[in-house]
Amino acid sequence: MTTKLDAQALNQLFTEARTFNAFLDKAVPDELIKELYELMKWAPTSMNCQPGYYVVVKSADAKEKLNKALAPGNQQKSLAAPASVIIASDQQFYNHLPEQFPAYPTAKDMFANDASFRDATAFRNSSLQGAYFIMAARSLGLDCGPMSGFDNKLVDDSFFPEGRYKSNFIINFGYGDAAQNYPRGPRLAFEDVVKIL
Repeated sequence: MTTKLDAQALNQLFTEARTFNAFLDKAVPDELIKELYELMKWAPTSMNCQPGYYVVVKSADAKEKLNKALAPGNQQKSLAAPASVIIASDQQFYNHLPEQFPAYPTAKDMFANDASFRDATAFRNSSLQGAYFIMAARSLGLDCGPMSGFDNKLVDDSFFPEGRYKSNFIINFGYGDAAQNYPRGPRLAFEDVVKIL
């Protein structure tokens, strides 16, 4: 039986967590990135489809390559971040379903034969997995700055020329510089967006 997290954990994951636009000059070790993935991979996707594919951009060459596809307002902050990750979806995720979801033996064919269903499922679930990436990063003491201001086609042409993967969104991550945060924006009230029937 699971129990409610304590206030400190909830603050770190949600109520005090921020979107960071600036990061400290402190590297994110590859071992920590692996730990992050090993944590987030357990979060749910529909039919355990797991379409997420992640390209972590750390080297100067990779950063310059990514920078060419970013909107001007995102370029400098991404170059300065210790790492960025391209959250993408594997358009051939269904090939893993016989092992990942054996309870439904015809699942692979269901997606292979319906491109619209495949694309919607890949996008929806890779979006979920990108959110899990953020929560896992926060759990491990990292900060994130998700963004969607970039040219998807240019990212895909540059990083996924074979066409199998499609970029969804990008997250800068590392150790945030809180001194450069903008004032926190308000959130919508429960009464405005939640209906219990």
